[in-house]
This record gives sequence, structure tokens and C-alpha cells, in this order.
Amino acid sequence: MSVKLRLSRVGKTKRPHYRIVAADTRSARDTNFLEILGTYQPQQEPSALKVDSARVISWLQKGALPTERVRKLLEIAGTWAEFQATKKPAK
Repeated sequence: MSVKLRLSRVGKTKRPHYRIVAADTRSARDTNFLEILGTYQPQQEPSALKVDSARVISWLQKGALPTERVRKLLEIAGTWAEFQATKKPAK
């Protein structure tokens, strides 16, 4: 089973809120996720971003791949830099 870290849309029409979730790549966008890892609210000023860094790093170490947008959000939150620091250097 291949796992991706991606956004799942929730909220009202034209008022989106997103969850950062770990989900099987074969499942639809807003269905069947394995775990909620954070939230992103782009409509707030400034945008609200909450990430459970420990769980995200755990999933990344297990081989989960983030989507392009989630990777950018993790870079903003500082979690991506933490993950890169924990990786073993290639020999």
C-alpha cells in the first residue's frame, strides 16, 4: 500500500478548510484516510496552519510521500527541515 500526505477539503462552498491527512493513493480525495496530521485554513488572515510534526515525520520516515502543496506547507511550518535533519546521510 502506497501512502501519500495530501490535503482533504472540508468546509462550506467557497469557504474551504483543509485537513492534512495520510491516505492510500488509491482512495478518493475526501474519503478513507489513515490519520489526520494537521489543518490548513487559507481563508483566515493570516492563513492558519497547524501540523503535528512528530506524526508527520513518523509517516515520512515510513516512506509516505507528500504532494507538492503539502510539501510547501510543511516547509512553511518547519517540519520538512526537521525531517531532512533526521535523515541518515547517503554513503
